[in-house]
Amino acid sequence: MDKIRLPNTDLYVSRFSFGTAQLHHVGSAKAQIAHLESAAEQGFSHFDTAPLYGFGGAERALGQAFSEENEITVATKVGLYPPGGCKQGRASTLARKTAGKFWSKLSRAEVDFAVERARESLEGSLQRLGRDQIDLLLLHEPSAELLQTDEWLGWIEKERDRIRNVGIAGPQGVVRPFLDINNPLVQVIQTRDSLERREADILTSVGRPFQLTYGYFTGHAHELDGREILSGALARNTTGSIIVSTRSIERLKEFADVERQHGKPQ
Repeated sequence: MDKIRLPNTDLYVSRFSFGTAQLHHVGSAKAQIAHLESAAEQGFSHFDTAPLYGFGGAERALGQAFSEENEITVATKVGLYPPGGCKQGRASTLARKTAGKFWSKLSRAEVDFAVERARESLEGSLQRLGRDQIDLLLLHEPSAELLQTDEWLGWIEKERDRIRNVGIAGPQGVVRPFLDINNPLVQVIQTRDSLERREADILTSVGRPFQLTYGYFTGHAHELDGREILSGALARNTTGSIIVSTRSIERLKEFADVERQHGKPQ
């Protein structure tokens, strides 16, 4: 895949990024690592993760799949944490998620935007990822009214050797209040978008380029085939990267193929 410099950062990322929220469904830890390696072979160079994903398992798989010396970039998050912590095995994770369908407390994310908790989370993420530095740290669906911005900015400044770039991740309702007050934490915005609702237009309405977007296979997307949706997403987000995910190796190849063909004369 082609790479693009993510606006307002020093990161060069593939036009499609791989999201790891559902990576635990791929199978064993070995299968997850192999799947991530297959994504990289198809040209994915940016991977989106969080301590919440697989209750720490997605970060561990990424750490085992890729060394810090290669060209893979990683975004992880703080603010939403797995119930029971990040040291659970795959069996415990799946059991919690299954039981959580009947008793939500077992699988519901813990919300904590205290800087001290973020500091602890960063330490854990670096250890699981096997890295000395996070390419992009995102606040995971924060509340602009409740966030202690000055405290966060002070902490991030102290962590500049371990955090290259910072931003927020969340849907339109989360993002808009940060844009309205021009919050300095929004160096990067990762937000939901779709071909039908065009939610990410809230960025261009305030003169900001698209950076990281996701969500194109929701809504009425089933009325289009996969290639049409992917091409439409690339046409929507021309300046950044689109987060996608799949358990299928063939689907990984399709993402790469659509990206290569996008914009070429027919």
